[in-house]
Order: sequence, then C-alpha cells, then structure tokens
Amino acid sequence: MRPTKPLTRANTGAEFGVGPGLHSSKIPRIFGAFGVGTAHAYPGVMQHSKKASFVVSAIALASTLSGCGALTREEAQQALDEVKVDTQAQALTSESIEVGTNFSIGAAVKDAAAELETFLTNELPCATVSADADSSSATLTIDWGSKGNACSYKGRQWTGHQTLSISKDEDDRVIVDHVWDNLSDGKLSVDGTATVEWDKKNATRHVTHDAKWTRLSDGRTGEGSGDRTQTALDGGILEGFRTDGSRHWHGQRGDWDLQIDGVEVRWVDPVPQAGKYTLDTPFDKTIEASFERTGPKTIHVTLSGPRRSFDFNVATTSDDGETTKESDASAADDSNE
Repeated sequence: MRPTKPLTRANTGAEFGVGPGLHSSKIPRIFGAFGVGTAHAYPGVMQHSKKASFVVSAIALASTLSGCGALTREEAQQALDEVKVDTQAQALTSESIEVGTNFSIGAAVKDAAAELETFLTNELPCATVSADADSSSATLTIDWGSKGNACSYKGRQWTGHQTLSISKDEDDRVIVDHVWDNLSDGKLSVDGTATVEWDKKNATRHVTHDAKWTRLSDGRTGEGSGDRTQTALDGGILEGFRTDGSRHWHGQRGDWDLQIDGVEVRWVDPVPQAGKYTLDTPFDKTIEASFERTGPKTIHVTLSGPRRSFDFNVATTSDDGETTKESDASAADDSNE
C-alpha cells in the first residue's frame, strides 16, 4: 500500500481536496465535530477509509455552513406576528391620543381644557370625564366604561383609565402628556405614558412613549419605547396616520428594534397598508418588511432577510368586524443551494 503523507496543517486542505472556503486551520475542530478524531490522532498515516470519511464529513459541513444565516420560514412568521402585535398596540395608543386632540391648538391652556372636556363629555356618554385647570396647565381624566359596561367608541370597546395633562413650552408649542392605566379595547391592554408635541405649522405631532402591552387572546406581552412623527392620512385622521421614526420593545422571544419609514396605518387593519419597517430581531438577523394594499380587504406583506424572502397576504377587517389569518403566498430563496 502506498503510504500517504503525514497529516499536517500545511497540506491538510490540498491533500483532501477541501476547497479554499474551508481553511486548513479549521480541520482539527471539524474532525472532532464529526466524531472522526483529530489530526493528532493520526501522526503518521491515514487509512483511505478515514480519508474518505473525512472528505464526506467536510462536504457535509460545507453544505451545512452554506445554509447558515438564511432567514427561515419560522423566523419570518415570528417577525410577522411581532409586527401585528406592535401595530395593534400602536393603533390603540394612537387612537387614545387622538381622543385628546379635539381642542384649538392656539387657545390658552385653560380654554383648551374646557373645550376638550365639553367634547369628551358629549362624545363619550359611556365614560366619566373630569377636568382640573388653571392658566398654565390642565389635567383631564377619562374613566372608560365606568358606568357599568365597556365604552363603545369608533368601533372599539374601551375600558380602563386615561389621564391627559395639557401645557405649553417656552416656544408656545402645545404638549399633551398621557398616562394609561389598564387601557383596553378588548383585544389589547396597555399601561404606560406618552408625550405628544404638536407642530401646528406642519400639521404633525411628535410622540415619545414608554408602555407595556398584553394581547388578551393569548397573554402575549411586550414592553418598550418609541420616538416617531405622525401625520394624518389623505382621508384624514379618522382614517389613520402615517408614521416615521423608531420603536424598541422586549417581547417573549427577546429584543426587537424597529425603524419606521413612511408607514401608513389604518385604525381597522391588523398590519400597515404601505411603507417599510426595518426590524432587528433577537435571532441576530435584520428583516425588511414592506407593505402594499392589493385590494379592499388584502394587504401584501414581504419579509426579506438574509438570502430569503417570504410573502404573505393578510386579510383586513371584514364586514362583520372579524379578521382572518394571513396566508403564506410564496417564498423566494436567493441562495445557491
């Protein structure tokens, strides 16, 4: 039998036909990983069978490594679930903020509080509204559903407690601070705070928040913060809002960081209808989520990650108020496997 060359760091890769993608310095670790032993176990010669075994092992490892880092279907679904819960929480808190906007931005604080109290009392007969105001600040409280049942408002069944504090800064900008105490629409509950700064000239509002939310159907929770700028959609704020900014939250699966670019949210939809999210995930992959309304009751969602993308069709709210589950439309693989 023709003796083979001793196994050394210098000739390992070339001797066994391992391509340049698998450096010889990694060979000892690979041996151990596949149970073939280590290079030091064969100081002199290596039997052809062991050589063949190593080649097979190396090929298997190379094949395994070529799939590392690719976005999986399960990760894409997980990201979509997080986006849906975040969108629901954003819609709930934004609509509760919207409740406190019905006053003249240029009015004095005390007059603005009186105007808002009158509006809320007339608009929310199912809630208890009270106000305490002076020339520099005003505080209003809303006890949703305090009269025995959930308070119906804009298609949601509200319960819980909300406090609004109105003031003006040195630049005469109106600032409204919100506090939520177990605020719920029957689907989610929220505890936390938000500060809203109004820009009358540009018709925008700057919102920062810290909140914790719970999805009532399964107890899924999240806790986080955000900094974003909102404007009304073309159909007005009663239709929804457009958002740019960022959000961060900690969920049951870890930490998520979200960059928001031109995202349009309608109050009634489970996901945005336009725009883009860039999502840093707890599984160390960055996912880009884009949204496009393709019909009156369908929003197309594309989740793109390392080497793969997945498409979903998400049903919007139907005529009876129920929302159906999303369907997996297709998956694109950019790998060379």
